[in-house]
Amino acid sequence: MPPSSDPDRLPPASVNASRGLRQVLPVGVALGVILLGLGGAIGRWMPFEQAAQSQSAPVSNPPSADRVQVVALGRMEPKGEVIRVGGPSGARIDRLLVSEGEWVKAQQVLAYLDSYDESLAQRDLAASQLREAEAQLAAETQFQTAQIAETQTRIRQIEQPQAQAIVAQEARLRELQASLALGLQDLERDQQLHQDGAIAQRDLDRQKTQVKELQSQVQTAQATLEQLKTTRSSDLKNAQAQLQTAQANLPLAQVRTAVESARQNLKLAETRLNETIIYAPQGGRVLRLITRQGEAIPAAPTGSDEGILELGNTRQMMVVAEVYESDVARVKMGQKATITSRNGAFTDTLTGQVEEIGWQIFKNNVLDDDPAANADARVVEVKIRLDNSDRVESLTNLQVDVTINIQES
Repeated sequence: MPPSSDPDRLPPASVNASRGLRQVLPVGVALGVILLGLGGAIGRWMPFEQAAQSQSAPVSNPPSADRVQVVALGRMEPKGEVIRVGGPSGARIDRLLVSEGEWVKAQQVLAYLDSYDESLAQRDLAASQLREAEAQLAAETQFQTAQIAETQTRIRQIEQPQAQAIVAQEARLRELQASLALGLQDLERDQQLHQDGAIAQRDLDRQKTQVKELQSQVQTAQATLEQLKTTRSSDLKNAQAQLQTAQANLPLAQVRTAVESARQNLKLAETRLNETIIYAPQGGRVLRLITRQGEAIPAAPTGSDEGILELGNTRQMMVVAEVYESDVARVKMGQKATITSRNGAFTDTLTGQVEEIGWQIFKNNVLDDDPAANADARVVEVKIRLDNSDRVESLTNLQVDVTINIQES
């Protein structure tokens, strides 16, 4: 018969072992579950901890001692970049004088706005008004100048003849005064001789009469001299007053003609006329027409379609290489560079040298075709002057590959 499984029938030792096993098994199971939980938690915590350490710790990429090149993506652009020529927003293009691909000179007329004809008429009117004001000014000036000259001639006529008459009268007066003095001496002598009985009364009376005539002539000469002086002084004062009046009227006439006001009106009209003409700010090639003849210039802001046309100096092309911020310290002015096209836009390898290194760090604009490439790279723009621009002058904004030889400095 098989042994009975009833614990009451088991031997004492078996009973005790069975009871101990039942007590140990629950504790072991619980301890195993706890260990499994801790292991899973530790397994889950370790990858996050490693990831956090990998994100917080800076990546150290020491420069390689044998590195000789810096590679970057770049784009073609004319020297001085592409210039967008604009005009007053909403104005309509009346005449467009250039076409795409045409080379223009600096200050060449590119287009006329629809307000050009009206502004031209206003400018011509202002110019006509200025000419009329200037003609009136010339006439007034001539008239006043003639009056001044006439008055000056009258003054000279007063000064010279009357001055001579005064001089002559003064001489005549001196002569009469001398004769009178001599006559008085003779009268005094004759009176003494008459008292002595040496001459007759008749001779004495004759001498007295002669003295009286001389005295009368002296008085008349003195009165004439005073009259000449008074007349000369009065005439001079009147002539000088007329001269001063004429001289004062000349600037007043110039002010009345308002020539300066007409000049300012013409200047304003010319400025408004000039605003209806679109000039080329520099020499270059017309790369793209944004606004056609008869269309209105887009009102800002309109993004890339704002303006009239795009202009660039394609005779000297540049390559703008977007060098990673970690590599820009290796790039120096004058280093040689080679440029290739990954899409076959040109087959030769172009050469150039670093001409300018940017001062700011940007987000890259030229994106790599590789989907795994970094789309948010931080770059510095390095401009490279091409040695042979003629082969790529029509390839503005073309994406290229740039290799800079950093061993040359």
